[in-house]
Amino acid sequence: MKKLSYYLLAAVLIVLVLAGAAAGGAWYWMNRAIALPAERVEFVVAPGSTPRSMAHAMTEAGIPIWEEGFAWLARLTEQDKRIKAGGYEARQGDTPRQLLDRLARGEMVQRQITLLEGWTYRQMREALRANPDIKQTLGDMSDEALLEKLGATHKSPEGLFFPDTYVFTPGTTDFDLLRRAYQHGQEVLQSIWAQRQPDLPLKSPYEALILASIVEKETGHGPERNRVSGVFVNRLKLGMMLQTDPTVIYGMGDRYQGRIRKADLQADTPWNTYTRTGLPPTPIAAAGRAALLAAVQPEQHNYLYFVSRGNGTSEFSANLTDHNRNVARYILGKTQ
Repeated sequence: MKKLSYYLLAAVLIVLVLAGAAAGGAWYWMNRAIALPAERVEFVVAPGSTPRSMAHAMTEAGIPIWEEGFAWLARLTEQDKRIKAGGYEARQGDTPRQLLDRLARGEMVQRQITLLEGWTYRQMREALRANPDIKQTLGDMSDEALLEKLGATHKSPEGLFFPDTYVFTPGTTDFDLLRRAYQHGQEVLQSIWAQRQPDLPLKSPYEALILASIVEKETGHGPERNRVSGVFVNRLKLGMMLQTDPTVIYGMGDRYQGRIRKADLQADTPWNTYTRTGLPPTPIAAAGRAALLAAVQPEQHNYLYFVSRGNGTSEFSANLTDHNRNVARYILGKTQ
């Protein structure tokens, strides 16, 4: 019996020693700095990740973490339940515990992408595809399918995504960013539509968006936006063709190579405002806030024409005789 008691006591002592050693080793591992290959190493926690898959994402990114140990640490502290999907970073000097705490606090790294005023939908999609921090999910999804997924009722995505700078975490999807831009655009449009002047020849916020996109492409000179808008509003009221080159260019698509010929002005497309009256069927680009305001608050004047002076500003006229004189001066270089 004495021998049995001795062996039992020895076994208990061994277990306690091993447990203590294990606890000490675990404490040492949790509080020892990770040997990172760089000052900062970023990684992405995908939606639905388990503690083990989070740890695996770290090792895949180049962070030499003990995956099983990190998974157990996350579960035992129940911090795994607080970690959200997104982009994170490990920093030089981080211990596994500090890294886990940062994930649990949701301290994500951030990126930003700017969708520019005057960009077409095609240019926006190209910018999203070219950004390495954005997860590509749309692939070859058709415009119709995308609009349905967004809950939009329009037939074209052109002009629906508000040009702005959007902050996001690495791993955010292209659709998530487009959805944000679409929702932001709808909010801005409705707000500005509520500020419209009475008796505008515009039937809906969408028509205001179309006009704003033309103003956006016609002038980059801020003080002239409302005056340019006033020219188009005057023409719409009189039933005159808008005769604006940016709509022709948009209708030409890939055929546009930097110049418009007479044949292009005569070639009918739904966006050719030299062959069709009224507004084109869709916007031709993304309109910013200033262009939207100009569309619903045009300057009150009697101008029907304008021509570029070649320095970013325009010369306006109320009749064709004066307009032709301005064209001769500023376009053809003729002096009186």
